[in-house]
Amino acid sequence: MDNNQTAVREKYGSIARTVTQSQATACCDPAMRCCDPITKDLYNSLERDALPENAVLASLGCGNPTALIDLKVGEAVLDLGSGGGIDVLLSAKRVGPTGKAYGLDMTDDMLALARENQRQAGAINVEFLKGEIENIPLPDNSVDVVISNCVINLSADKSRVLREAFRVLRPGGRFAVSDVVSQGEVPASVRQSMLLWVGCIAGALEESDYRAKLLAAGFEDVSFETTRTYDIEDARVFLTEAGIAVDDIAPLVEGKFVSAFIRGTKPKALAAPYCGPGCCDGTKAGA
Repeated sequence: MDNNQTAVREKYGSIARTVTQSQATACCDPAMRCCDPITKDLYNSLERDALPENAVLASLGCGNPTALIDLKVGEAVLDLGSGGGIDVLLSAKRVGPTGKAYGLDMTDDMLALARENQRQAGAINVEFLKGEIENIPLPDNSVDVVISNCVINLSADKSRVLREAFRVLRPGGRFAVSDVVSQGEVPASVRQSMLLWVGCIAGALEESDYRAKLLAAGFEDVSFETTRTYDIEDARVFLTEAGIAVDDIAPLVEGKFVSAFIRGTKPKALAAPYCGPGCCDGTKAGA
């Protein structure tokens, strides 16, 4: 396991334990990230009220992918980096009892928290899997939709994650994730900060790079929709947390980071062209 992956596992395992052990109800508990400008105010009150409290407290994403994708009854959905399970549980409600919602996470504490949230929610069409998003433990062509909420940024091998997402999608399947994207040059001190990597910032791909990786993985109809742009005061929050000289760096990162909803589609399988009588035995059509 590389250093980035170890840092991610330790950070989010700690957050899961904080939620489970302290039963903290104050959003601004210092161990949580729900007060920072990336993770706050992502779900409406109806969504929050319909879920176990700990699923909401452990929500550490940068968007609400379930609100921006048309999930259909009977579909299978996979959430990459499912954490406490909020997006899995919301997806399970939308695909109904004939559908299936999978959550994939590499952190034992998060998986335990998610399974307890599943039990409290009474969700029978949900399954949480242990594994890495670079090596998805599902067969080829097995899900209709892949979602994720500010997790792909945390991977040191994003191209592999996108190839894996493409692999497990059925032909015509949809990729629909929320992620932090950078726009323009970012100071090296931000890129090099491990703490900001774990918080989704340092690992943010530049939009054109993200698009190129999606196309290289095989996706088509790729699009980006900005859902939130971070200003100097937002930057001040996450830079202070990382111990970076805020007044020197904040003006350089204003507007450089956005939360975006990113879509792509796996092409539908093309039917083999019909060449007429005799084509299957090696003779020419019409011979």
